[in-house]
Amino acid sequence: MTELVEFARMNGLGNKILVVDMRGRADKVTPQAAIALNADPATQFDQIMAIHDPKAQGTDAWIDILNSDGTMAQACGNGTRCVVQALSSETGRKTFTFQTVAGILNAVEHEDGTISVDMGKPVFEWDRIPLAEEFFDTSRIELQIGPIDAPILHSPSAMSMGNPHAIFWVDRDPMSFDLELFGPLLENHPMFPEKANITLAQVTSKSSLRTRTWERGAGLTLACGSAACAAAVSAARTGRTGRMVTIDVASSPIRQPLVIEWRDDDHVVMTGPAEWEWSGKVDPTIGTFIRDDEPEANAIQRGEPEARVN
Repeated sequence: MTELVEFARMNGLGNKILVVDMRGRADKVTPQAAIALNADPATQFDQIMAIHDPKAQGTDAWIDILNSDGTMAQACGNGTRCVVQALSSETGRKTFTFQTVAGILNAVEHEDGTISVDMGKPVFEWDRIPLAEEFFDTSRIELQIGPIDAPILHSPSAMSMGNPHAIFWVDRDPMSFDLELFGPLLENHPMFPEKANITLAQVTSKSSLRTRTWERGAGLTLACGSAACAAAVSAARTGRTGRMVTIDVASSPIRQPLVIEWRDDDHVVMTGPAEWEWSGKVDPTIGTFIRDDEPEANAIQRGEPEARVN
């Protein structure tokens, strides 16, 4: 059996996150392990944030991000806040620089416990999002679902925050739409060759939005940080709001808004909470795990019900 590694079950505004410490190792969390962990109610997650030794000078860690279906993700803002909280608790530090496949992320934990993550610059070019068709203006693309003369959703704003997003503007509470039905169809629409995160966004004032997201590779999620950033940027880009907004994530059980600022230097900074739930040890190859809060003599190694921890 592969040596177990430390991990923590956390959440970022309800977004279910597993932070796995892979530092000092050459292997990775496998898709098989991710699928097995997601199948257990105790460890069901939206993203795994796997912390690896840094690859670039001046960075603190490389982070691999896995979706619940075992595929790789490029960005996860809520998960990044969880990593910051975990490493801050371990080291006492407040500022961090991470590297992901999407680029460099800078983050800081504030005195009130909230965490800001610089999510980088948004991408609007159709072929870099990417889209399957050329659009000169991706702030409104031709895409709809429902009857052609009375579509339920239409004309989304498209962009990338390291991962592709489509923001559909709605005039009522996003919770009133059957996103569980429409989400899979839109995520896998031919317009999105790398699939897409699908967000419903309602403008509630010139400085606030209410959102709900179907997350690529994870499904209906309680919260999605990069989607909140994409909604905020798209709202400002289309003149619906200013460049700083609060996001009420409609599906989140945690009634604390995200604050998104699209700065003048084009960087998008997201500020919000992270919460530790429990920790344990996990096999990154097959996904079996034990919890630290279970007495070792009685702990069942999850995923192998008949196996006992020695």
